[in-house]
Amino acid sequence: MQLDHYSTSFTKRTFPITLVCENVTNAPNVGSLFRTADAYGVEQLILCGEHIPLGRKMTKTSRATEKSVNYKISENILDEVSQLKTEGYQIIALEITNKSKPIHTFKFSTKQPIALIIGDENFGVSETILHLCDNVIHVEMYGQNSSMNVVQATTVALYEISNQFL
Repeated sequence: MQLDHYSTSFTKRTFPITLVCENVTNAPNVGSLFRTADAYGVEQLILCGEHIPLGRKMTKTSRATEKSVNYKISENILDEVSQLKTEGYQIIALEITNKSKPIHTFKFSTKQPIALIIGDENFGVSETILHLCDNVIHVEMYGQNSSMNVVQATTVALYEISNQFL
């Protein structure tokens, strides 16, 4: 029998994970990030950049999770990442680079909080932010395409990170 939203046995949990989004400005992507953040117990979502869409198109995709996910909007990602670093967060970017490590082999430290940095839908995480990161991870790809949608990649990453906290 298929279960509905009210009859699942999932245990609500929050993990010491902050999701920092650099210039993610597509409304459906922002809405989906709220849903993903809610699904994987993200402590906080920080949407950085100008023109972050929080209107009807975003809420249609978020399915009201923007009401339950702790979030803030900031124009300056550099300030946000610097502050998180000062607070003792491990700063980890989700990006494909010549030095990034496959997420399925990466061991996340569960002794300090994690700030997962994701980037712009077209250009990824900026070089400036990559230089501030303690580590850069990527999702292995086995097809012809070299990348996936920012929300899909974030979902894979949050699944892996949250499972390592269990």
